[in-house]
Amino acid sequence: MLKGEENLQLLAKPKKIIVTTHHKPDGDALGSSLGLYYWLKKKGHEVQVVLSSDFPDFLDWMPGRDSLIIYPEQPTQAQQLFDEADIIFCLDYSALSRTNLLESVIREAPGQKWMIDHHLDPEDFASLSYWDSNAAATAQLIYSFIADVCQDKEAVDELIATCLYTGIMTDTGSFRFRSTTAAVHRIIANLLDAGAKNWEIHEHIYNSSTENRLRFLGYCLMNCLEVIPEYHTAIFSLSKEDLAKFKVSTGDTEGLVNYALSIKGIRLAGLFVDRTELIKLSLRSIGDIPCNEICKTHFNGGGHLNAAGGNSNEDLATVVNRFKSILPDYKQYLT
Repeated sequence: MLKGEENLQLLAKPKKIIVTTHHKPDGDALGSSLGLYYWLKKKGHEVQVVLSSDFPDFLDWMPGRDSLIIYPEQPTQAQQLFDEADIIFCLDYSALSRTNLLESVIREAPGQKWMIDHHLDPEDFASLSYWDSNAAATAQLIYSFIADVCQDKEAVDELIATCLYTGIMTDTGSFRFRSTTAAVHRIIANLLDAGAKNWEIHEHIYNSSTENRLRFLGYCLMNCLEVIPEYHTAIFSLSKEDLAKFKVSTGDTEGLVNYALSIKGIRLAGLFVDRTELIKLSLRSIGDIPCNEICKTHFNGGGHLNAAGGNSNEDLATVVNRFKSILPDYKQYLT
């Protein structure tokens, strides 16, 4: 769904543009941002990608990585960019609160806000929005924005294709989630034709673990996994002591919840992590089990049907026990 289409005429002449995404960006967030960055640069705009935080080490190889501005590290420069920006692209988030430290900066910035996203319940803050909750990834929407909305498919080169392939691959679990439609595969074919090297991207993302991260994974599988067979559910719960023991950094817990979901017979999986200031949780499911509803109703969060997240300011044990206590409410899905 495209709203505010009349604002597209602003791109007809060079503009000062900022591209932003959510706090602790994943592959889709960073891939979308850098893919759009390269396209806008190609069209003659003055562009910067500004992040509210660091990102996982396994994304450190991405084209354009050296151009990124991380707000906490360069607040003065970033603030000046926001003050002067004509357009601020808001990618892979539907609510400004998802940007953490940047929320008030973006709200108060004088430039237009343009949102491109695939999450549910978008906040009404944007002058232009290109939104589809059925899209597999925001990177898919960036491709469509370039190729279909702006009629500029031929501009998608190897750099753009590499970034967008990364976003789609990571947000579809290497193309295994139900969101991976025929349309997604057609886009992937176009990205490969444009020069994306699928095998190299896969190696960067999935075969670049540090020894510490791999040992941390083994520790979690041995000590932090709990299976609740009567509800076909499995969870990991990680204390702040667990994180400190392995000096866990951004991205080290990425994908951990999927190991719980990979157990034969498991249909709902959860990851609960004590981040000191909050308990963060991620849910994944199979079939019609509504992760988004569970997170929205009980854990101040939301997301997609089969993948959602939330948080709580209670202690880890309390949050885990509350999750277990609501499983009977979803018995019709789980048993």
